[in-house]
Amino acid sequence: MLDQATYTPRLKALYAASIRAAMKEQFGYKNDMQIPKIEKVVLNMGVGEAVKDTKKVKQAAEELTLIAGQKAVITKAKNSIAGFRVREEMPLGCKVTLRGDRMYEFLDRLINIALPRVRDFRGVKPSFDGRGNFAMGLKEHIVFPEIDFDKVDEVLGMDIIICTSTQVDAEAKALLKAFNMPFNA
Repeated sequence: MLDQATYTPRLKALYAASIRAAMKEQFGYKNDMQIPKIEKVVLNMGVGEAVKDTKKVKQAAEELTLIAGQKAVITKAKNSIAGFRVREEMPLGCKVTLRGDRMYEFLDRLINIALPRVRDFRGVKPSFDGRGNFAMGLKEHIVFPEIDFDKVDEVLGMDIIICTSTQVDAEAKALLKAFNMPFNA
């Protein structure tokens, strides 16, 4: 059994050992507090079929809980939209915000296990938002090893947002490349 007091996630140790020094040298930061770091990772699953069957949201929340290692929160509609048959307070999706060790563990599984399993890399749509945050969408949540294919009723997509402490996209991209995040260009 792992001793939680001495356990450090692999990517967290890599960041402390080599990525911080490489980023400081590459961008010429004068102060160690200027070096970008990953602050949080937000996972979001919208369930469009929830309008017809609310049990699908609960199933999606359970699967997102397995993926993240932390309980997912069910998100509800703020307003009624008659054209979409959505009523106020109707459950529509789920989300999880990861920080600290769980965040680094999830990133390790995402980069080294899940993304290489994506059949066609066009299924991953990466983008930066102009403020140093990275967002990508996966068409299939079943690329994560925690999900049992036999128990999945419906393949769902998910959004993954990685928030960094920098406001510059080039610095955020360099940080994620140092973690071996695959980029097309």
